[in-house]
Amino acid sequence: MRTTSLLLALLFAAAPALAQDDMLSQRPDPENPQGENMTTPPTWTVRFDHPGTATVGSGQDSVDVWFVNRTPGWHITTGPAAIFYHPASTVEGNQRIESNIYFFDPGERLEAYGLFFGGQNLEDDDITYDYFLVRNSGEFIVKRWTGGETSVLHPWTAHDAVAIFGPDTESTAANKLSLEIHDENVLFFVNNTEVVRLPRESVNTDGVLGFRLNHHVNVHVSTLSVEDL
Repeated sequence: MRTTSLLLALLFAAAPALAQDDMLSQRPDPENPQGENMTTPPTWTVRFDHPGTATVGSGQDSVDVWFVNRTPGWHITTGPAAIFYHPASTVEGNQRIESNIYFFDPGERLEAYGLFFGGQNLEDDDITYDYFLVRNSGEFIVKRWTGGETSVLHPWTAHDAVAIFGPDTESTAANKLSLEIHDENVLFFVNNTEVVRLPRESVNTDGVLGFRLNHHVNVHVSTLSVEDL
């Protein structure tokens, strides 16, 4: 298996599968963390873009990626780029995905952050997922990751809806990222404004949902929800 990951999701080791209702009940709740507050959530997985010796944990000065429960939600500070997910966070059919992400001072960097979805084979070489990101240039993008290679579904595009961390920002830039998966199209929103819609057939939507953060990004994610349309 060509992956460097923090795999602590032991709840699936003892049983071949959970029933759908059980899966839904295991979805992470930002108000009620799995594990202690200010510790790394024990049922999440972190997979880095490139194999290596990067570490994940709650000791902020001793790890490459600081990932902790911080009610409500989770706080993540990356070194290397990675995806973060709970295996029970899944999407199937026509649903709405939404997450509030608070972005801290990036300095001069323009690294991107956001959501991934349609995740399949996340622990294997043939991993695939689509992702919806924003960056501090006021732009968004939709891409696909397949086995370490990427392809663009919609290119970097500037939009006024994307909040940026600027000279007058007091603490964080807040961006609510949402997707609505309909029969014909997938609609992408930033802060409740539709920024693009893509044909449903061109987007991989069913599968695991989580966060994708590029290099040296500092965010707090306060919500992650999936609702039927």
